[in-house]
Amino acid sequence: MTTISKLLRESADVAVPVLQGVTDDQLDTATPCAEFRVGDLVNHLFQVVVNFQALARREPVDFSGTPNVLGTDWRARFATETEKLIAAWSDESALEGVSPGMGLPQPAVGRMALLDLTLHPWDLAVATGRPYAPSQAAVEELLVMVDEMGPMAREWKVFGEPVPTAADADPFTRLLGQAGRDPGWRRP
Repeated sequence: MTTISKLLRESADVAVPVLQGVTDDQLDTATPCAEFRVGDLVNHLFQVVVNFQALARREPVDFSGTPNVLGTDWRARFATETEKLIAAWSDESALEGVSPGMGLPQPAVGRMALLDLTLHPWDLAVATGRPYAPSQAAVEELLVMVDEMGPMAREWKVFGEPVPTAADADPFTRLLGQAGRDPGWRRP
């Protein structure tokens, strides 16, 4: 296992129960990501988990359209797909070189997968009223990444503008704010 795959495992262990707890009547609920309802975010997270498996193998991916997994057995399938994601990033060769599709070092691409698997489950948890406690090791890794890649991520519209947090805020609250999320967001 690589460091990234270990962190993906820790994040998946928290993320899978959140997604499995989403009920069909919550799919149209607002999330902290203004452009996503809960169902949209489930579809997006599936796209990320599947595409980042391919990116670990340096295969081409398509982010141009989001697949619709709703209406399928997506709760069980999400657990399976996250296992495949972890396995793909467990191979040391996944962290070598530059991603042909993204033009970024492969370790940065792996951290992007970790970021989505850490932040989007929080989005879903607060939108649906579920508990969420991320992997602290993942949060520490991601704080460094967000500091380094924040300006580029904002330019690419991956992050919103930073949301100010208290100077003594815990690491996850700081990560949320730096990634453009309001840590105090609550479902309407």
